[in-house]
Amino acid sequence: MSRFLSKSLFKLGLECPTKLFYANKSEYADKKNESSFLEAIIQGGFQVEELAKFEFQNGIQITGEPLDYNELVIKTNKQLIKENVVLFEPAFSSIDCFIRIDILVKNNNQVQLIEVKSKSYDSNDQYALIGKRGELKNEWAPYLFDIAFQYYILSLCHPEWEIEPFLLVMDKNKASTVDGLNQMFKISPNGGIIIKEGLKKVDIGKSIFNKVAVKSIIKGIISGQLKHNSSVFQDSLKKFTKAYKKNTKLVSPLNVKCKTCEFHTTDKLKKSGFIECWTQKLSISENNIASEPKVYDINGFRGASRLMSEGKYFMRDVTLADIKINSKKVGLSLSERQWLQVQKVKKKDKSFFLDKKNLKAEISKWKFPLHFIDFETSMTAIPFNKGRKPYELIAFQFSHHLVQKNGTIIHKSEYLNSKPGEFPNFSFIRALKKSLDKDNGSIFRYSHHENTVLNTIYQQLKKSDEDDKSELLGFIETISHSNKGQATNNSGWIGSRDMIDLCELIKLYYYDPSTHGSNSIKDILPSILSRSEFLTNKYKQPLNRIDLTSNNFKSNDCILHLSQNGQIINPYKMLPNIFENWNETDLDKLISDIEGISDGGSAMIAYAKLQFEEMTIMERAEIKNALLKYCELDTLAMVMIYEFFSEKISVN
Repeated sequence: MSRFLSKSLFKLGLECPTKLFYANKSEYADKKNESSFLEAIIQGGFQVEELAKFEFQNGIQITGEPLDYNELVIKTNKQLIKENVVLFEPAFSSIDCFIRIDILVKNNNQVQLIEVKSKSYDSNDQYALIGKRGELKNEWAPYLFDIAFQYYILSLCHPEWEIEPFLLVMDKNKASTVDGLNQMFKISPNGGIIIKEGLKKVDIGKSIFNKVAVKSIIKGIISGQLKHNSSVFQDSLKKFTKAYKKNTKLVSPLNVKCKTCEFHTTDKLKKSGFIECWTQKLSISENNIASEPKVYDINGFRGASRLMSEGKYFMRDVTLADIKINSKKVGLSLSERQWLQVQKVKKKDKSFFLDKKNLKAEISKWKFPLHFIDFETSMTAIPFNKGRKPYELIAFQFSHHLVQKNGTIIHKSEYLNSKPGEFPNFSFIRALKKSLDKDNGSIFRYSHHENTVLNTIYQQLKKSDEDDKSELLGFIETISHSNKGQATNNSGWIGSRDMIDLCELIKLYYYDPSTHGSNSIKDILPSILSRSEFLTNKYKQPLNRIDLTSNNFKSNDCILHLSQNGQIINPYKMLPNIFENWNETDLDKLISDIEGISDGGSAMIAYAKLQFEEMTIMERAEIKNALLKYCELDTLAMVMIYEFFSEKISVN
């Protein structure tokens, strides 16, 4: 089989030239291939591509087997005989390179090369693609190099054409003019898209796309004026094409990007490209490579690239001078926490750290009853509702636990809007207000997400004509603080019951080496359970034997389970799977890699599924039940963190 460099391989080479050697080989693990369907769900890529086709009338799809390069090119050329034609995924090949263009519009020799992306674009930002200093924006550089690759190959195939390259992207300033736009492009289990029967262009309303001309940028990339990670287009193209055709490995220096290498696996049935690279480069055993904590594993550490360039790859090699400590008056600073993480590794110290004195002072300020809340949200490329914009936040679920002064724990309330086509944000905030405005007790969240959600709903409410919007705005101001850019006339607000961030308290006062630097609640929960005999003994009992109510778990259910060897099983791993063959933790890891969101991957996918009405009553009930348990466990985990803190500060 011919080995052509495709646009996806070109992008892969820009990430790391060595990856080209591992790509498309069945003996090597490839996590991107394994998760491509879920990635498409989360990013909305498949749906956006199908929606984009409705922007162009009478387009012709070039079909065929993906690897049947010659046949695809032949089919494309047959259509190009026409003077005027719109083609979807036409194929072209030159200089051992192969491309399929998302959309090609041909009017005689005037040709538009259109690359469709689900990524959001701010049409009000004149520096969206190119920074103020004339450099490519990092988040857009891979896409622009991708278009440059297509433009270059297409120009070689047809030098007689006048080609204009465009990005077709979701404009976050444009609102959908129809209801149910997302639901018109249903994601099927096999990864394809089921388009609503009989759908016409008029049905999708006004375009939410922005067609961005990028020819000047593409010319700058091809000429070498604009670079990506120091990569020069022409040099990279020649190097990648030659290496891939001859199946030779390009050796790249080890760097922080190794952390997210898709060719890394612990599966003994597959080879690990990651392990291969590291063992060959450092001449040490596979076991040492796999077990030794790396410098890029230091949480929030921005000096990892520098240290790796100096030949320091492992935490054991890091010195105090490498971290550069900056202290805080109260609690651990980020650099102090980083050095603590390194010290624990260097000394093989498995004990946990807890700043009891300052934590005790913090807890003394809290007012009972204590409220613990968690939100689940969705941000889709194609809006579900009329009047909503691409990637506009939707708050569809919350859970609320209440702890009384006597220790009683009540699952006070919950909210889940699973009705297809309904915008839930305002009913969400009404339900939250009803649940929280009965007292002045302290309110807790985990990380900044909940505050961001409230700020977003605040802005949505301001633009609405809801009868009770003044009351709801006042409530939001009471329990939150204004984010940068959200305040009116630069006045801002800090609520009298501004939510307390438990994650920040973890960062300030607690560190456990078993979390490997992670502050995700899904890693903190098993950590505190393993450090507390009180919590273990309490939560391994059925719920009806402890002072705790639940809205979703049965009275004889246990929150905590032990393995056969007596080890604590992470309660999150005991939740029902929302998506077949993928547990909640795996999905959160996937969405974290793609979107930079730490938690909530399974909930986002579940909500998207619930918006499609073609589902049995039983399937819908199973998803709702899983979502309710998932969110309830989040707030119960926060309660357990509080109980852990209270237990430890009371011990002399």
